[in-house]
Amino acid sequence: MTDALAGTPTRLFIGGAWVDAADGATLPVDDPATGEILCHVADGGLKEARLAEDAAVRAQEAWARTAPRARSEILRRAHELVLERTERLAHLMTSEMGKPLAEARGEVAYAAEFFRWFAEEAVRVDGGYGTLPDGRHRMLLSRRPVGPCLLITPWNFPLAMGARKIGPAIAAGCTTVLKPAPQTPLSSLALAAILQEAGLPDGVLNVVTTSRAGEVCEPLLRGGRIRKLSFTGSTQVGRLLLAQCADAVVRTSMELGGNAPFVVFGDADLDKAVDGAMTAKMRNMGEACTAANRFFAHRSVAEEFGERLARRMAALVVGPGTRTGVDVGPLIDAKGRAKVADLVADAVARGARVLVGGRTPEGPGCFYPPTVLADVDTGSRLMDTEIFGPVAAILAFDDEDEVVRRANDTPWGLVGYVFTEELDRALRVSERLEVGMVGLNTGLVSNPAAPFGGVKQSGLGREGGRVGIDEFLDYQYVAIPRT
Repeated sequence: MTDALAGTPTRLFIGGAWVDAADGATLPVDDPATGEILCHVADGGLKEARLAEDAAVRAQEAWARTAPRARSEILRRAHELVLERTERLAHLMTSEMGKPLAEARGEVAYAAEFFRWFAEEAVRVDGGYGTLPDGRHRMLLSRRPVGPCLLITPWNFPLAMGARKIGPAIAAGCTTVLKPAPQTPLSSLALAAILQEAGLPDGVLNVVTTSRAGEVCEPLLRGGRIRKLSFTGSTQVGRLLLAQCADAVVRTSMELGGNAPFVVFGDADLDKAVDGAMTAKMRNMGEACTAANRFFAHRSVAEEFGERLARRMAALVVGPGTRTGVDVGPLIDAKGRAKVADLVADAVARGARVLVGGRTPEGPGCFYPPTVLADVDTGSRLMDTEIFGPVAAILAFDDEDEVVRRANDTPWGLVGYVFTEELDRALRVSERLEVGMVGLNTGLVSNPAAPFGGVKQSGLGREGGRVGIDEFLDYQYVAIPRT
């Protein structure tokens, strides 16, 4: 066991106590850089999920009555503790997920900022008071916590996605049951320990690590006591969860898949565009819902853009995330790597040119090289599949209407990227893209102060920003007769 793992909880966190699964079951946590087992954590089932739900329900009334300033102070202390433990948390995340330490440190800071942001938002929940138009009644409007929440987080940003959901729930006065991805449970357990140390009362946050997601989640969603689901993951799983929420009319926030277009117009600053492409594609080895999937470059610059991007990708160092100088760590598991390799093979079979990469390396670990494909056929599977890997597929286009149509030709609508130096075009194309977020001459859109989310099959609701806390609040209107 590494120093980062030593002292990290490996049991379930229920009602303020660290407990084993009742049947003693455990699940392995693998190192994707070596394929070796790092440790085992408790593998909870329905019994433990019910106990976590019970704890959240018991704690809800008192937590909803807790002063907003008290909730804010807990989040502020959590922010400080996360930053104090940056190195430990970064090494832990790299061990279980694979991303290079530099990126892991960045995620620690990103996660901490959600706690600070929602510490500030906790004391800004307000309502309204006024006279109704008929003049016969006054209206008192207040906002109240929605109630116990189920939070389901993905493996690609295990610390930040936990903080992005836990932060607003705590700020709003909601209790929670967190189910992290089975590939990366350690970051969530470490986060729970920090929040406990920060003074979070027992039962406000409960963590159930499990390999049995269906057994754990469906009964909670159909049972009626969980009043809110916040999920980040694939569109396929999101559809299933939405159906399960229907019986009890559970409120939902769904941050689902993406298929981001990256559009480079002929007048774009190519240095800026290539920098943006490296960020939008290679952040987290391409394992991000915001990752650029489809690169549309105007025919006048397509070849040069591809060559420049290929040179930058070829210079990246691939290896274990803990090794100094590494830019690209392993993909999450063998299944994920096989999917990426299959998508590349399909594109090449349809005529795509490999400018760099494209071959699965031998040896241990789930590594795949940074890859750039040119002249990609529109019928290639990677055109309508979330790649989740370090592969940039470039297609040429001739005019604005064409590229907007092709960019929007997808059921997803999370984020799009536009590079142009012409202001009117920049705003016009941004407005025409069917996405929830646009990176205009930048490859990075994520920020705790901005509302994160998409349209179409990329999800419902928003996380972060001033509206992030609204997802965990209900409105109550009181009519008061005027005498």
